[in-house]
Amino acid sequence: MFRNTCGVWARAAALALLALSAGSIGISVQAKTEAQAAVLQTVTLDALPAQGRDMMALIEKGGPFKYNKDGTVFGNREKILPARQRGYYREYTVRTPGESSRGARRIVCGGQQPRAPDACFYTDDHYGSFRQIVR
Repeated sequence: MFRNTCGVWARAAALALLALSAGSIGISVQAKTEAQAAVLQTVTLDALPAQGRDMMALIEKGGPFKYNKDGTVFGNREKILPARQRGYYREYTVRTPGESSRGARRIVCGGQQPRAPDACFYTDDHYGSFRQIVR
């Protein structure tokens, strides 16, 4: 939890510096953020933990999901994923063995049809970073 909190503060500080520098050279922060999102690392479906592969199968089936938050709108407040309209992204819990809470692992999928997403992303650090899932 402490690592994630530090990461959020570090990201906020970096974005503040980015905003300051963007204003001085005439590049919008949104354009820089979108450029950063465009170069997200990838992870193959086979390389996900077994629980991640299971969740991808459930997403494609439309559930059933264990947690109430699964399938709800993900706001992309961290702005790591490509900018889209509100409601485009949905989040799903990737179970962590031995964890009594939802843990830090998630899959976030985007698209108008939740069962057939345009793209899905995996995070194992509670939105601190994302890797695009490729097949």
